[in-house]
Amino acid sequence: MLPDPSRRTGISHRTGLFRLSRLRSQGLILLALVAVLVAFLPVLGTHGGGASAEDTNARRARPHHAAAPASAMEPAAPVLSRAGWTASASDEEAAKADNRAGNVLDGKADTIWHSRWSADAAPFPHSLVIDMHRTEVVSALLYQPRTDGANGRIGEYAIHLSTDGKNWGAAVASGTLADDATTKTLSFAARGTRYVRLTATSEAGKRGPWSSAAEIQLLGDPGLPASVVELPTTGWTASASDEETAKADNRAANVLDGDADTIWHSRWSADAASLPHSVTIDMHRTQTVSALTYQPRKSGGGANGRIGAYSVATSLDGVSFGTSVAAGVWKDDDTVKSTTFTRPTPARFVRLTATSEAGNRGPWSSAAEIRLSGPADPAVSGAWDRVTGFPLVPVATAVLPNNKLLAWSAYAIDRFGGSNGYTQTAIMDLGTGQVTQRRVDNTGHDMFCPGIAMLADGRVLVTGGSNASRASIYDPRTDTWSATGEMNIPRGYQAMTLLSNGDAFVLGGSWSGARGDKDGEVWSPASGKWRKLPGVPARDTMTADPAGPYRADNHQWLHATSRGRVLHFGPSKQLNWIDTTGNGTITPAGTRADSPDAMNGNAISYDIGKLLTLGGATAYENVNATRRAYTVDLGAGADTSTPPVSKRTGDMGYARSFSNSVVLPDGKVAVFGGQSYPVPFSDATSVMTPELWDPATGAFTKMASMAVPRNYHSVANLLPDGRIFSGGGGLCGDCATNHSDGAIFTPPYLLNPDGTRKPRPAFTSTPPARVANGAALPVTTDKPVTAFSLVRAGAATHSVDNDQRRVPLTFRQTDRNPVGGASYELKVPDDPGVALPGTYMLFALDAAGVPSIAKMITIG
Repeated sequence: MLPDPSRRTGISHRTGLFRLSRLRSQGLILLALVAVLVAFLPVLGTHGGGASAEDTNARRARPHHAAAPASAMEPAAPVLSRAGWTASASDEEAAKADNRAGNVLDGKADTIWHSRWSADAAPFPHSLVIDMHRTEVVSALLYQPRTDGANGRIGEYAIHLSTDGKNWGAAVASGTLADDATTKTLSFAARGTRYVRLTATSEAGKRGPWSSAAEIQLLGDPGLPASVVELPTTGWTASASDEETAKADNRAANVLDGDADTIWHSRWSADAASLPHSVTIDMHRTQTVSALTYQPRKSGGGANGRIGAYSVATSLDGVSFGTSVAAGVWKDDDTVKSTTFTRPTPARFVRLTATSEAGNRGPWSSAAEIRLSGPADPAVSGAWDRVTGFPLVPVATAVLPNNKLLAWSAYAIDRFGGSNGYTQTAIMDLGTGQVTQRRVDNTGHDMFCPGIAMLADGRVLVTGGSNASRASIYDPRTDTWSATGEMNIPRGYQAMTLLSNGDAFVLGGSWSGARGDKDGEVWSPASGKWRKLPGVPARDTMTADPAGPYRADNHQWLHATSRGRVLHFGPSKQLNWIDTTGNGTITPAGTRADSPDAMNGNAISYDIGKLLTLGGATAYENVNATRRAYTVDLGAGADTSTPPVSKRTGDMGYARSFSNSVVLPDGKVAVFGGQSYPVPFSDATSVMTPELWDPATGAFTKMASMAVPRNYHSVANLLPDGRIFSGGGGLCGDCATNHSDGAIFTPPYLLNPDGTRKPRPAFTSTPPARVANGAALPVTTDKPVTAFSLVRAGAATHSVDNDQRRVPLTFRQTDRNPVGGASYELKVPDDPGVALPGTYMLFALDAAGVPSIAKMITIG
C-alpha cells in the first residue's frame, strides 16, 4: 500500500490515551523542511508580502489543488479543550466503586464511568451527556474504552446533539463498535452545539447489561460542514479594511474573481497597515450562510499574509455585525481552509477578520479566493443521512441480493500488513442499519487489496491481496465463506470482471507477489480452477507510472462484452480489446481521446455500450489529479475490429483521485470524495463535495457536501432503494485518518425542497427470482411509469467497481387497472455481454424520474 513495499508491516498498535502519532514519509518531512527554509528567503520582486508575477498562461488554481503538507495525516479537526466541561449519566456506579460520569473528563485512563452494576444492574440503554457550557462546533466524539478489563465496552451506540440539553432531535450518528480497547472516533456532521449525548444500546462482547468509558474527548471544526453547497458569487462585491493598490493590484475584489493568481493583500507599501485586517463580502441579498472557505495565496507567490487567527461575523445591514459565528487558527500552508459557523445564519454581509499572520512573518494578511456556503436544497443537491459507525474500516464492499452490504478490511479492523490468513468482515443490514462483525479464518485468506467479481449466482469472488494467490467465495444464501482454487499468479491491486459466459477474468496486480508479468487468467465456476492466458500480457495495459509495474498495472478498468471478450479502457490512456478464449489475445483499441493516464480515477457503464471515465492522475500518488471526464462508446455490437469512440465530456468542478462513482437508475453518475493531490492515508486536499453527471448535457452539478473525507481505501455503492452508501478511508493503524464509518446519500430525484420524500412508484407484483437473457419479464406497478432499468449489484474497492452497469430496458404496456396501476412486459437483452449474468436491481421510474425501490432479480 505504501510507496516502499518494505513498509507493509510494522504499523504499530495504539498504546496511549488519544495518542495521535502520524505516519510521515521522509519525503513529506523533507518538504516541510524545505518550506521552512523558503519562508525565510526573500521573495523576488515583492515588498512586504506583495504578489509576485507568474506565467500568465499557467492554469488557474482552484480550491483543493494544493500539494499535501507534511501534516497530511493529521486530523482535520482539533481536539477541543475540556476546560469547564461537566459530565452526567443516565446511571452510574457509586455504591461499590467510584465509577461516576465525571471520570470520563479527568484525563486518567484508569478511572472510569460504569453503568450501575451493584445490586440490580441498570438495563440498557445507558447514556453519557457532556455539557461544554458553551457553544462549540463539534464533528466527532472520541471514546476510549476502559483499560483494566473488557466489561462494558460499548457495542451499538447513538449520538445526539442539543443546544439546551432538552431538545435532542434525531441521532447524528449511530453504529457498532469493535470489541477491543482502542480509542474510537465516532464522526458526524459538524454542528454548533453545547451538549453531546452518547447512548449505548449493547455491550460489544455481549458479556452483560453494562456500559463503561475511560475517557471522552470531542473534536472541533474540520472545515466544511455536511449538506451545504457553495453559493454562487454572481453580483457579489468585496471590500476591505485596507488593501494594497499603490505598488500592486492587491484589491479586495480579487477574492471573488475566480483566479487564484490574483490576491487581496493588506496595505504593505509605505507604512504597512497593522493587524487586524478584514474583508467583507456583500452578497447584495440576504441568504442563509453556514460556512466560509478561504484559499491562501499560492506558494509560488510567497507565503506572506497567510491568515492565522481569524474570526467571522455577519450582518444584515453592513453596519451592525453580531458576535462571531466562527473563529479559530488556520495552519501555515497554502491548502484551502474552511470554517463552519456555529449556526446557519441569515446574512447579506459576511466579514472575515484576520488577527494574526500564520507564520508570524509580519503584520500582513492576504487571500486568493473567498467563498461562502449555505444549506443545500435537498431537491437540487440531495441530502445525507446520519453517519453509521462500522467495527472496521470498510475498504471493500459488495451489495448482496438479500438487502445487505458486505464489507471487509484486512487481518485487522484498522491496519494491514503481512499475510495473516484471516480477514475482518462486517455486514450491514440495509433495512435496519444494524452492523455485525465476523473474523473469517476458514479460507486462509487475508483479503486486503483484492480483486472482486460478482458471480452469476449472486456469490462474491474475492482474489489475492495480502494472501496473494488465494481466492475465496462468499455465499449470501448461506452466509458462509469458502475457499476456491488458487490463482496461478499471486496478485494484489488486480482488476476483475465476470465474463459473459459466467467465468471470471483477472489481470494485473503487482502490489502483491513478484512485480510484473501479472498476465491474464480465467476462473471457471464449474471447476473452481484457473487457467492462464499467455496471450494477454499485463505489460500492454500498464500506465507510465514512474514506479513501474508496482503501480502501473493496478486497479484496471474492465468492461465485459459478448463472447467472453473484455474492453480494457484504462486507467492507461491506451485501450485494448481482450479475447479470453483459448490462450487469449489482446488487440490495441486506440486511445481515450486526449486523456492522459488516469490512475485511481473511476470508470462506469451508464448505458448499453457506453462508459464514463473521470478523474485520476498520471501516477499513483504525489501528482496533481485531473478534473477531466470522458465518454467511451463501444458502438453497436461492440465489434472488436472497430475502436471505441472516446470523447471528452464536461469537466468536474473538482480534480479527484481516490474517489468513487456509482451509476443511478436514470443513467446519471454520482462521484464522491477523492483528493486533488493523491497521497495514501492522507485527508489533505480532500474534495468534500460530491458531483452528479448528466449524460444528456455532459455537465456535472455539485451536490450537498459530505461530513467525512472519503479518499484512499474508500467505497461507494448504489443501494436497492436508489440511495448511495459512501464510506471508509484510511486503514493506516495508529493514525488519525482512519474512517470506520459510512453514510447514505439520498439523491435529489427522491426529495422535495423541504427534505421530505417524493412519492415514488412501486412494484405490485413479484418478478421471478431468475430470468434468462432474451426473456419477457411481466411486472405491474401501482401507477403508470415511463422507464425501467437494471443496475447490476456492484463491488467496490480502491476506486474501482467493474461489476456495476446500467441496462435500460425496452418494454410495452399490456394493461391498465382501474385504480391507477399498470402492467408491463419488459424485454431482457438477449446478449449476455449486455445483461451480464448476475444479480440486478430492477427499477421503475415515473415521468418525473423518481425511481421505485428495486426488485432483486438474477439474469442468466
